[in-house]
This record gives sequence, C-alpha cells and structure tokens, in this order.
Amino acid sequence: MGTSQSRDGFDLADSDSDPYTEEEEEEDEQEQYDDAEDQQKPQTSPATQANSKSLAEVDAKLKSLKLKYGASLSPSSSQNLYSMNSVKLYLHIGGNTPKAKWIVSDKHASYSFVRTSKIDGEDDEDEPDGAMGQSWWVLKVGSKVRARVSTEMQLKLFGDQRRVDFVSNGVWALKFPTDQAFRKFVSEFQDYLFENVHGLKATEENKIKVYGKEFIGWLKPEAADDSMWEDTDDGGQPETPIRASQDLLEEFEEAANGGVQSLTLGALDNSFLVNDIGLQVYRNFNRGIHGKGVSVKFDAGNSSSGRLSTPKKALLMRAETNMLLMSPLNEGKPHTTGLQQLDIETGKIVTDWKFEKDGADITMRDITNDTKGSQLDPSESTFLGLDDNRLCQWDMRDRRGMVQNIAMANSPVLHWTQGHQFSRGTNFQCFATTGDGSIVVGSLDGKIRLYSKSSMRQAKTAFPGLGSPVTNVDVTYDGKWILGTTDTHLILICTLFTDKDGRTKTGFSGRMGNKIPAPRLLKLTPLDSHLAGTNNKFHGGHFSWVTENGKHERHLVATVGKFSVIWDFQQVKNSAHECYRNQQGLKSCYCYKIVLKDESIVESRFMHDKFGVSGDSPEAPLVVATPLKVSSISLSGKRQD
Repeated sequence: MGTSQSRDGFDLADSDSDPYTEEEEEEDEQEQYDDAEDQQKPQTSPATQANSKSLAEVDAKLKSLKLKYGASLSPSSSQNLYSMNSVKLYLHIGGNTPKAKWIVSDKHASYSFVRTSKIDGEDDEDEPDGAMGQSWWVLKVGSKVRARVSTEMQLKLFGDQRRVDFVSNGVWALKFPTDQAFRKFVSEFQDYLFENVHGLKATEENKIKVYGKEFIGWLKPEAADDSMWEDTDDGGQPETPIRASQDLLEEFEEAANGGVQSLTLGALDNSFLVNDIGLQVYRNFNRGIHGKGVSVKFDAGNSSSGRLSTPKKALLMRAETNMLLMSPLNEGKPHTTGLQQLDIETGKIVTDWKFEKDGADITMRDITNDTKGSQLDPSESTFLGLDDNRLCQWDMRDRRGMVQNIAMANSPVLHWTQGHQFSRGTNFQCFATTGDGSIVVGSLDGKIRLYSKSSMRQAKTAFPGLGSPVTNVDVTYDGKWILGTTDTHLILICTLFTDKDGRTKTGFSGRMGNKIPAPRLLKLTPLDSHLAGTNNKFHGGHFSWVTENGKHERHLVATVGKFSVIWDFQQVKNSAHECYRNQQGLKSCYCYKIVLKDESIVESRFMHDKFGVSGDSPEAPLVVATPLKVSSISLSGKRQD
C-alpha cells in the first residue's frame, strides 16, 4: 500500500538516461531544429550541406508515406514543415521502481496525424479527408507509436518544458523544439479529439452546436467565470492537503469470504459486504470497519419467489434495519424487474418486490435513497428508481398510505408515486441525491442533468458531455458540487450561479444562464494510468460522506484498477493550485494519493464523517474492498490512540 511516486514530471533534459551531456544535447537539438527556431539563411559549410541533404532524404521519405503537407512544397517549405513536426521521443522504463527512468527512444522523430479505419498495423494506407466509412484520426510518431486520438491516451501537457506525455502500449513523452511547435501539436490534438468524439470537424460553429452558447466556458476555459470555484461558504474549513510524504495507515485488513461484489457502508453501527454467497456484517469504528463474524447466506429458500442471484446493488433503508437488494436479469446487463427486501435483524428476505407501471412490468437499472441521509429515517418507505429512459419514485406502502401486508400478498407491487418516462434519447446510467432530495443524473452521452426535488419531468440544468459516458455520479450534501466518473477521468462541476437579483443559487433550483463555470478534470498521470493495470478504467467516484447541514466534504476518492485514488477537495477547488499552471484547455488536477492493492479493487468509499478522528486528519477512514479482502485506511498517517 502507498503512493506511486512517478518520474513523469521530471524535466526530460535532466534525465540520467540521456546518453548525451546537456551541452551535447543542446548542440544536437540546435542542429535538428535550426530551421524552425532561427530561420537562418543557408550556410555553405560542409556540415550544413550534409544536414540539408539529410533533410531532403527525409522529406522524400515522408512524401512516399503520403503524409499530408501539400501537393507541391518547395524544398525550403518542406524542410520547415519537417522541423515543425520534429520531436524527440522518450520512453519510460522501470515502472515505479527505484530504477525507473526516461530513455531516449528516437532523438530525430517526427509526428503526424492521419485519418484511417485501421488502428493496428503499419502498412495500411491512410484515407483522405472526406473518405466514406468509419475512420478516426490517429497519432503516428516515427515507426514506434501509433495511437488513436482519444482520452484513453491520457495526454498530459508540460507547457514549461514544451513536452507532452501519453500512454500507448507504454508511457511516452514528446519534446518539442519550440513553443510554437508545442502549441501547434496541442491545438491539432484537441481538434482531432473533438472530431473523433463527435464526428464533426472542430469548427467554432460545430463546437457551439455540441456544447451550446451557455457553455462557452467549457469550450474556452480562459473565458469562463472562475469566481464560483472559490467556495466562500465553507464554514471557514481549513485546507487539509494529503502531503506527498505522508503515508496512509492501514488500520484493519481482513479476508472476505471471496467474490466480493459491492460495499455498503452504514452511518450507524454496521457496514456490509455483498459477495457470491451472501452478506457479511462489519462493525463500524473510528479506525474503520471490523468483521463481526456474522453473515447472511443467500439461497432460494429465503426468497418467496425461489430466485435470488448475486445482488449487484444493496441499499440501506429504515434506520439501516432493512436492505434492498437488486440482482440483474442477465449477466452484464444491470436491468431488473424487481428487488428483494432483507430484514437485517432476522437475516431473512421478507419479500420480492415487483416494478410495475399501469399494470405492466417495467425494469430499473439503479436505485437510491430519496435524500443523502434518508437511510437513517426509521419510517422511510420510499426510494428513487432509474432506468435508461425513466426517473421515478417508488413507494412500499399501498395507495391508501398503509404498509402492505407482505404475508398476505402473492406479488407485492411497488407503487410509482411520481416521475417521468421519457420517450427516447436520455440513456440514463447513474444518479445520486443531495441533502434536500434534488437529483443529479449521468448519461451514456456524457450529459449530466439536474432535477429539483419537486419535478422529475424536466431538468433545471443539463451540462453537456465531454465525449465519454458518465458511469457514476455523486453530489455534495448542499448540492454545490457534482462529481462525474468516466473511464479515463473524473469531472468536477460547480453548480453555483448568481441570478438576476444577485442571489447565489445552484443549478438544481434554476437555469444557470450564460456565466457557467468551466468544469475541472481529475486525472491520473500517464505513468500511473499505465501502472494501474489492464483494467485501468475509473469507477465509483465519490465525495466523502456528510449528512448534516453546515458540514462539508473534504476529499474525493475513485477506483481505477489496483488503485484507490484520493484528491483533496479544497486543493482541487483552489484556482491558484500549482497543477493548473501552464495548462491549456480545461484545468486538470494530478495531485493525489494512491492506495495500492495486489488485486483489482471493487470499491472505495469514505465512512460517514461521524467516524472521523481528531488530530492530523478529521476525515473518516477510507474503506477499500477487493474480491478477497477489505481494508480500512486512515488518512492521518499515524495511529490515533
């Protein structure tokens, strides 16, 4: 367990792997980039003649590869183009071991963006602009790199070093000869990424078509109103950054019974692990969760319908004495026509509920509590449901407000109390609620919609997608901040705006107008993304957990492969944070702490803030579940006695 201290931020010029001294490297780069940097007149020295001949040979070779730089270029212009596309290519080796370093892979490389329908293989012909059929823009660097332009490349910019790092069957870095060459590459990459994602050329008109005029700050972050990011209403809460030198302390680690599917944390006495055979019960402590040696076994005999597969979703209700369990109809598909209600005190399934509307069975893909803290309400009888094109509230009481007699009911039916069935196109994936019951919904197209607690028919605000499906959403208790999870990054959105009367509101209560703050992205460095393992997709991004007005979330956590990744919330919101210097486009934060496990992590969640400890870290412990183990992690870095 620990943090990955990657070398990807090191200045490549200082790399101990470079076989040249700094003086020799400067001479080498000066010779290579003479044409682009100084635009000097041709010299007549033998060395220059040899260099010109070499450039001419390379130019001829590039032409034979059918790279796009014009049909009839003069020798001088083609030399200039070659220089502008010239890069020094580095490869990172050694992972996160003490021997990790950058090595020069090709000191005289050149890059190009080509459109092709083939990603693998080097011999396919590149397609001209306007070619029919499905094709993509691909980045080629010499003969060693060929990668589809996408967020999966995890491109990271180092403007002060004229350098970009990225992932493509390894971790690579490109070093550019001039600031102009660096900016040219970044601009081209962003345009081709837009085209690959949206299927439209990256013109101003098309960008407005995709994002809308209200979200100009998402297109041009430099033009966005960043003032709302400085959250002044935080109760004077100090920043509690996770220091790079600070170790995370593993308080407890226990073996699970295997096949762990999900983690459900309680705010009262107990938390739960759902695995292949049943439910394991854990006791909540200030240092984490500890097994009670109690489990509930899932079997057909406990279910009135005789069917109960391994649940993929568990939701606590009624002061955490009951649990709703959702099992998918088919493996790989989350939809289900009903759920089971477990009485935790007796350990028995008390009923099978059916989802039904207007006399017909319908499906749901997710459920959640009405509000951020309603699972603590002993009289809770309603919860929210989500399907691809449905958002609704379900009630376990009958229409007269009485609790149904489960023992007498052959097929207990949940009652649709409010909601909306959208005709098409919403492609809902996930949702979450605020402290007052407002709802945030994430979609397959990347859109994030905000619904007030009083209406599920029309979103008050709809944030455009950045091109990646949103697989999980969370929201702060006060509704001011939203965290969306995609495969390659997290997106943090500020919902605050000032209305025409000068009042500060959230996007749940009204339309946000034109001054919508640009989002911020939380990413792994290319090296850490590569080290996270083959299953290196983000999932389950969450804020730390509060259920009381005036309390504020301190950290964010997400899972990717074998990593649990923790960001300091105040640090991410700080516009002066060092991560944001010399960046182009949306601000991206790379300052985080990593908990490393020896197998892929199922889920990582912070315990309720009532379990926070005093001292260096008021944050409650982090619980990390893998298929075989569950661990409790303290952020304090030392044991609290």
